[in-house]
Amino acid sequence: MTGQSPVTDGATTEISAAWRDPRLSPAQRAEALLPLMSLEEKVAQLVGVWVGAEASGEGVAPHQAEMVGDGVRWQDIIAHGLGQLTRPFGTAPVDPVAGARSLAASQAQIVAASRFGIPAQVHEECLTGFAAWQATVFPAPLNWGASFDPELVAEAAGRIARAMRAAGVHQGLAPVLDVTRDYRWGRTEETIGEDPYLVGTVGAAYVRGLERGGVVATLKHFAGYSASRGGRNHAPVPMGRREFADVILPPFEMAVRLGGARSVMNSYAEIDGLPAAADESLLTGLLRDEWGFTGIVVADYFAIRFLQTNHRVAAGAGDAARLALRAGIDVELPTVDVYGAPLVEAVRSGAVDEALVDRALRRVLVQKAELGLLDEEWRPLPDDVETLDLDDEDDRAVSLALARESVVLLRNTGGVLPLAPEQRVALVGPLADDPMGMLGCYTFPAHVGVQHPEHGMGVGIPSLRDALDRLPVRLRHARGCDITGDDTSGFAEAVAAARESDVCVLAVGDRAGLFGRGTSGEGCDAVDLRLPGVQAELVRAVLGTGTPVVLVLLAGRPYALGDEFDAAAAVVHAFFPGQLGGQALAEVLTGAVNPSGRLPVSVPRDAAGLPTTYLAPPLGRRSEVSSVDPTAAYPFGHGLSYTTFEWTEPEIVDAGTADGAGNGTSGNSGGGPDSSVAWPVDGEVTVRITVRNTGSRAGTEVVQLYLHDAVAQVTRPVVRLIGYTRVALEAGEAAYVTFVVPADVTSFCGLHGRRIVEPGDVELRFGRSSADPAATLRLRLVGAEREVGPERRLLSPARVAPVAALPPSTAEVRG
Repeated sequence: MTGQSPVTDGATTEISAAWRDPRLSPAQRAEALLPLMSLEEKVAQLVGVWVGAEASGEGVAPHQAEMVGDGVRWQDIIAHGLGQLTRPFGTAPVDPVAGARSLAASQAQIVAASRFGIPAQVHEECLTGFAAWQATVFPAPLNWGASFDPELVAEAAGRIARAMRAAGVHQGLAPVLDVTRDYRWGRTEETIGEDPYLVGTVGAAYVRGLERGGVVATLKHFAGYSASRGGRNHAPVPMGRREFADVILPPFEMAVRLGGARSVMNSYAEIDGLPAAADESLLTGLLRDEWGFTGIVVADYFAIRFLQTNHRVAAGAGDAARLALRAGIDVELPTVDVYGAPLVEAVRSGAVDEALVDRALRRVLVQKAELGLLDEEWRPLPDDVETLDLDDEDDRAVSLALARESVVLLRNTGGVLPLAPEQRVALVGPLADDPMGMLGCYTFPAHVGVQHPEHGMGVGIPSLRDALDRLPVRLRHARGCDITGDDTSGFAEAVAAARESDVCVLAVGDRAGLFGRGTSGEGCDAVDLRLPGVQAELVRAVLGTGTPVVLVLLAGRPYALGDEFDAAAAVVHAFFPGQLGGQALAEVLTGAVNPSGRLPVSVPRDAAGLPTTYLAPPLGRRSEVSSVDPTAAYPFGHGLSYTTFEWTEPEIVDAGTADGAGNGTSGNSGGGPDSSVAWPVDGEVTVRITVRNTGSRAGTEVVQLYLHDAVAQVTRPVVRLIGYTRVALEAGEAAYVTFVVPADVTSFCGLHGRRIVEPGDVELRFGRSSADPAATLRLRLVGAEREVGPERRLLSPARVAPVAALPPSTAEVRG
């Protein structure tokens, strides 16, 4: 069915035809349509409708019952048109082909019911893949960060986009670009990590993949949500403007400028008493006026009503609509509420200027034109719907590749890993034989499927035990305990299994869920960083057997691994590695895959101390003025391999202006404090190091480049990441790793609240992690203090070039 233009009188025939004309720009088409619409028709384009959402029961979010209306006829809802359809695949299990047909039928009804016949824009969650039954489950975002591989993340996003568009979905509610600041926050699992450069580069890559696949990427949550006081969901955010500018905002800016994101979702948070949903300086001043964002801003679910009910900055529904529209929220999600009748009444009474409605409507219509939803030839059903497959071989291959790259080997003493063939292996722990241990909160099985157990998982998800059973190891399994609870009755069996084996693989961690129904996930915040339940006691009991223990963590946050865990022979971390995470873990444990993941978050040593990320100034680290040592057990960026790498010959290849006028510094290693190389504040420097695989097997090193600013006008982190790249090397092979570093990446929010490049001495440190520098190059930024804005360069691009291969080592080196 196609839309019909109903306006045919002589005065408006030409303009009514214009909005259907694909030869005109989306903006021209929007301007042609807008004056033809009544207030009710305008407002109808600014809301979503959530068909089938529950208003009661265990599966709903807090306050959902108050805001999901019932008793309203579908035909009445769509009589004036509809802006968005909310989660037609992600609300209940539905066969993909049947779901696509049902969605097409709904779209046909929407087109037929209203004067202008405009289809709805359809959105779905896609943080770990298309959130639909029988769709491939990709690794959770902490795994993206652990891979340090933006290109693979972009490929995964492209596969996700392909599935969504084939099913009739236009917009994905991902990625999450919140930089985690307190690991106790339940949504840490949804973040990419604790460093803004890593989050921004990987997040922008995900956006590129989704957008290139024809799906609108939605950046969330803009901004500050992850820095809540005490790590509590929705709690106030105690944050100054410098932390906000230097840590929270950069990933969003990267995703807008480098990724081409076309949608942004507001944060639930309030910063210094101002909720983001009502912050005009954030949603309009910064996002649009400074960064040049031209897409749509959508409300996080129920966030506009929360201005009244939770934040108490609005006197009623109409007032909440006024605040949100003025701030810059264009579309209310998930379903029609304050942007419905309350907004119409507020406009009619003069409380809300209709120009604000028109402003939001223009943006919505422009995006619908970009998506083809204003075209006369638009059709609701894909031609090949009968062959729709949301879990094909290519999707699974990319999901597996990302899972393999994201497994992090933290510790490996005595070469206990990889496991030797035919070893007697005790596989112990509550997550040893649990497919749900592979899945984050926003996977379909964990988010929706748990409410519909009769439908099953929808896709095959092997547990770690399933995967190891297929490999040449002799396995004995004992659960030991549950993820939560205080039952220790299974300890004896677990201890016996460990004692009678050559090695024990002990799998502990989290169960993802929603609002207290899990140990990780949205609304599942933690009071400290101890392993849930009695899992730590199980670890101690098994370690007491004297059998070498490989501790495997499947978790949505880093848990403290203090002194008592140092007895583990090996520690392996995975962050909800997805549908084929069990296979990836088994391959790493047995050596079929050489681990190459690096920590996207630090692993703390103390469970009870206030969590702190590596981005700390000197007094945020260990010092003589405090008895508390916040030093991590394993730092950001850390990860081991089954081979060894040597880093040599660091050098400054060139330092000069951005136009290439260098100062002839090739070969300078930045030796003494008086030999610092001049680096113009408006220029760039090219630095290089040689990396050699000195072991006997192929492996991948992750070269990280950190900035150390010795003296600045405001306190700065001791080091912060400004570049990285993966380097895959065969045994004996070597490569030159080169970074081109613009002075812009040294910028920070200065004394007067403006972003500046400050002259002075700095160091560029090649690091195996944030705490393990392999080489240091000293430079001096020269010139006048320089203010920079959104036009600044954001990246330090890396290049890897081969060097003649070296003879391989004759000895096997593990870890």
